[in-house]
Amino acid sequence: MRTSRGGQSALLLLDVVEILRREKVDYAVIGAFALTVLGVVRATVDVDALLFVQPGRLAKLEKPFKKAGFDTELRTAEANDPVAGMLVLGDDFGNHVELLGGLRNMDPEILSRSLEIKFRDETLRIVGREDFIAMKCFAGSPQDRFDARSAYQAAPGPIDLDLLRAVTRRFGREAADRLEEVLAS
Repeated sequence: MRTSRGGQSALLLLDVVEILRREKVDYAVIGAFALTVLGVVRATVDVDALLFVQPGRLAKLEKPFKKAGFDTELRTAEANDPVAGMLVLGDDFGNHVELLGGLRNMDPEILSRSLEIKFRDETLRIVGREDFIAMKCFAGSPQDRFDARSAYQAAPGPIDLDLLRAVTRRFGREAADRLEEVLAS
């Protein structure tokens, strides 16, 4: 593993991505790490990524991560949970990467809109701005709303509002209402 102390979850992500590629699993980084790429720096202690896997595959992924020396914790989803399970990966220094096994009502075209960035000579896939804002409106906590507003206001150019509204509506009325609050601020 590339990590040598705490506070290096982004480096742990590089090791995670290496295994995801080997296992042929598509992903997109979401959360505060993605927000930083989108132009707004916010402190975080972990990195979140959304996986594109069939049900049941998340549990099977635990084995190659354990074999590589990761601490693993598989969290199964409840019936009404919007997140289809989570695999939490860690190292001996307290760094964490959380792999979400899917998100209910997510637009299946999200990967085609993701961004590829270079980080330490590796290419990482980051969720696109419209999808990021939509997911944050869906999550709905005060921090999520702040993140959505920050990502919207930090956009270096025009945002595709039709796309943004369409992908947010997939998450339901509450998410769509939160988006309109973000756009009005």
